[in-house]
Order: sequence, then structure tokens, then C-alpha cells
Amino acid sequence: MNAETRCGYIALLGRPNVGKSTLLNHVLRQKISITSRKPQTTRFNLLGVDTEGIHQAIYIDTPGIHRSVDKALNRYMVANATAALKDVDIRVMLVEAGKWKEEDEHVLEMLEQRAGANVAVLSKADLVRDKSELLPEIERLAGYNLFTDIVPLSALKNDGVEAFRRCIFSHLPEGPHLFAEDEVTDQSERRLVEEIVREKLMRQLGDEIPHSATVVVERFAVGEDVTEIHADIYVERDGQKRIVIGKQGARLKTIGSAARKDIEALLESRVMLHLFVKVRKGWTNSDRLLNRLGYR
Repeated sequence: MNAETRCGYIALLGRPNVGKSTLLNHVLRQKISITSRKPQTTRFNLLGVDTEGIHQAIYIDTPGIHRSVDKALNRYMVANATAALKDVDIRVMLVEAGKWKEEDEHVLEMLEQRAGANVAVLSKADLVRDKSELLPEIERLAGYNLFTDIVPLSALKNDGVEAFRRCIFSHLPEGPHLFAEDEVTDQSERRLVEEIVREKLMRQLGDEIPHSATVVVERFAVGEDVTEIHADIYVERDGQKRIVIGKQGARLKTIGSAARKDIEALLESRVMLHLFVKVRKGWTNSDRLLNRLGYR
């Protein structure tokens, strides 16, 4: 790479469910971060790499920042998100268009304590019917004198995503690329499989159980014709286990079928997926169990 090469880290920040993971997937033009309509879907920082020509933007998709840290899992997620504020070149704060909340103020306060480039994104702009209503929001964000750029976009409609990429590229500092041109994430296939299964749990179940569930791959065997995967789904109570399994195993079968399709697309291989549901009481509020289940 020559001296003109540009490379930098970009933290995607915001309260839960403002569209950080959806934006990252559309920037990369492939899915590496799981999504659902439920808040706190993202639990750990995930790197996504967007390389084009001399530019390499290394995004950090973070858990939603929120004030409630009553459980060890919540403390873990918030700690991951706030850690991303440090040692990055650009911080991107996502705000859902037309839905400013108190939690957005909390994120803003955290940004005010950091020097460096800040970009604001008004996400889900397609849900605002009268686009003139975006102008007061843009003016309010500009009034904080924190942001070099304010970009309205709709990631799901792929509207404004390319303008956002160009904005980020324009702020990247000079430096060598840190990832190969064809690399898009630092996550292992095992971790991505765990997240795919958890996404299907989030989408299939109600509000309570997904936040009490996690997934751990125990076996990942790549064969000539098929990849065999055994994954454990951990919940906190026996009643939750019964709900995840469903009547005569129907719900677990649905979760497994949906997950297998995405895993096969990820691995480009036939997959034999085996899911097992287990109970670990109180795991979301135990630092020891969080560590054992991969939350490090």
C-alpha cells in the first residue's frame, strides 16, 4: 500500500434498536450482524470491514447504550459499547428519525466527553412521511456543535447508505490497511453461527425469553460434504425451556430450520444443525456464568 492509503476505526453508537446492525450490514453489502425488532439484540462489539480502493473503514457495531445496568449481562453490554468510545478515529451516533428519547441524551453526553470526529446519522428516515420534519431534527443536532456531518438515511431502503460511506471515507486518517481486501469481519465462523441461532430465537419468541437466552456452539465439524454443528441454547428457567422447545418440539424445529438456511449461506456448505436447550439458572446476573458462556 502506498502513503495515500487511509484506514481508521469507526464506532457505531446509540441507544438500543436505532438500526446500528442494519446499517453495518448494508454498508458491507452482506449480513454479519444479527438484527431483530427487539432492543438489545447486539450483545458484544463486532467488527465489520469496508474496503474500497485506498480506503478501509473498520466499523465497530456496539450494543445499545442504556442507563439500566441492573444485571451483569446489561453491565457487560454497556461496558462493551462505552469501551468503543476510546481509541477510535470516528464516532457515529445513530438517532431514530422522529423519535428522540432520553437515552439519546445519555449517548450525547458520552460523546461530549470525547475529542475527535463525530458524525450523526438520522436512521429509519423512510418512516417519516413528511421529509420536511427532518429539518428541525438536523438543526437540533447541528446545534450541539459536536458533529462534522449529519446524514439522514434508511438502511433497509438502501437510501443514503452510499452517501454515508463516502462521508466516513472522507474522515479516515492516512495509514496502512489492517485487514486483507476480502476480509469483512474478525469474528470466527463459530461465533457467527451462534449469533444466527440467537437471531432466530429473538424473532420467534416473545419479549422476555430472548433476553434470557444465549447460544454456545459445542461442536463444529467440517466434513467433505456436510458441516455438522451442535449448539446449546441456554435459558434461565424450566418454563422457558419448554417454551423454546414448543409442543412436540415444533418451535425448536422452526428455529433450527431458519438458522440452518442462513448458516448454509454463510459457510457455503450443507449443514447438519443439532440444537439442545439447557437451563442455567441466573446466568444473566452471574459474572462467572457469563464468562463460561463466552461473554468475556
